[in-house]
Amino acid sequence: QVQLVESGGGLVQPGGSLRLSCAASGSTNNIYEMGWYRQAPGGPRDFVAAISDVGDIKYADSVKGRFSISKGNVKSTVYLQMSSLRLEDSAVYYCNAETSVINYGPPPDIRYKTYWGQGSQVTVSS
Repeated sequence: QVQLVESGGGLVQPGGSLRLSCAASGSTNNIYEMGWYRQAPGGPRDFVAAISDVGDIKYADSVKGRFSISKGNVKSTVYLQMSSLRLEDSAVYYCNAETSVINYGPPPDIRYKTYWGQGSQVTVSS
């Protein structure tokens, strides 16, 4: 099991910046990727950014050049630095962890599981 605790949301004016933090605990050795998703009222949960255990980074097109994902010095901590925020960035932001566990069977296989944080509200408003 993995537990994710987020912090750092809030209210910001358009053009402003915020940083979200996510700390994982529990079976963190099974995590191979951590990231962020967001969900606006009435909408789907959309991918924002992700970083793998070897440092590969992905961004949604809508946030490229404005958001930056990084790992912390403390293992299994990930940050999302958001800059040049727009009204349409308003949403609940969820931290996400992807895990894999080898099951030696028989037969052997790899079991994947996704974990989510509780969500952190980000509101961009003038």
